[in-house]
Amino acid sequence: MTMKKIIGVVALSIVASSAAFAQRFAYVDTEYILKHIPEYIAAQKQLDALSVQWQEEVDNRFAEIEKLYKKYQEDQVLLSQEMRRKREDEIVLREREAKEFQRQKFGFEGDLFQERVKLIQPIQERVAQAIQAVATDQGLDIILDKGSEVTFLYANPRLDKSDDVIRRLGYKPDPSLAEN
Repeated sequence: MTMKKIIGVVALSIVASSAAFAQRFAYVDTEYILKHIPEYIAAQKQLDALSVQWQEEVDNRFAEIEKLYKKYQEDQVLLSQEMRRKREDEIVLREREAKEFQRQKFGFEGDLFQERVKLIQPIQERVAQAIQAVATDQGLDIILDKGSEVTFLYANPRLDKSDDVIRRLGYKPDPSLAEN
């Protein structure tokens, strides 16, 4: 065999195997899918409302601390050493409490995180099951998520199975919700 024939056979086998392999890939856009699920939209609104409510509470606590500090600065010359220390301790304590409240609400595994898990996780599990069912039905080996950390430089729209997943979940796809 000549070198050209060997290269030709290798190139042909690579193209053939990659073509067969590529047919087993597809992708979905979970952000687009989730926009079709009313429970998800309601859960997001509920989480946003909680976040706003708790942030207002945090802001109010810090505003109160700021008032205490300004009042302390105004009164400082009139206060005895003992009274100054007492007021300083109160300000420090209130600031610690406010930061702890903020951490409990917004910190890692805080109340907002726990609420998000409670509301969103069951929906994500339904979507994952629907994706798995679409993959099984269509003989797909791998489905990537366009909305995740995977970078898509190009994706053939015929490989997008998002609408199939939306239909599997019992909803009607709305292309106007897609991000371009």
